[in-house]
Amino acid sequence: MPPICSTRFERELRKLGFGAIAGVDEAGRGCLFGPVCAAACMLDPKRPLRGVNDSKQISEQEREAVAVRLRERSVAWAIGWASAEEIDSINILQATRLAMKRAVENLPRAADYLLVDATSIDLAIPQRGVIHGDALSRSIAAASILAKTARDARLRELDLQYPAYGFARHKGYGSPEHLAALDRWGPLPEHRYSYAPVRARAGQTLSS
Repeated sequence: MPPICSTRFERELRKLGFGAIAGVDEAGRGCLFGPVCAAACMLDPKRPLRGVNDSKQISEQEREAVAVRLRERSVAWAIGWASAEEIDSINILQATRLAMKRAVENLPRAADYLLVDATSIDLAIPQRGVIHGDALSRSIAAASILAKTARDARLRELDLQYPAYGFARHKGYGSPEHLAALDRWGPLPEHRYSYAPVRARAGQTLSS
């Protein structure tokens, strides 16, 4: 039976006196190309939204529709990024935590508690890392949708810049189409050279 995405964590925290609870999640951690994106989102308990669930469990069309409603009706939300260069420099885990930190710092309203998907953030704000949080916490699920749709939009922009690679379709993941493009054209500056499939093909390109 799949986990139930609910507001249980948020309700418990409100009983403890926290009033500005932000869910935080990322998108693009496993990609070979482009930045990792994080989002922070404070839901309004007085304005519940339908369709908020783990972004991986709903269709692209549903994600885009829910993201519009989240941006309109959330108490506050923000996006943070860490570049491919930063990922290569400090590793994907630390770059993800950096993007999450930037998302929280970009919130137009300060959070007093963070619900974070499976990690922690280097901020002096009370927080809890929730394993499978995007499937359990409505706030984290909302952040997952905002992060995923923001990153997909960025990849569609990059697809216009690099049309031969198919980024609008595979969003930078290691699909057969993407790997074939890497074999033919080699990595781009926005590829993650610390990832083995990119590093191997960079060597092939340089040696050919």
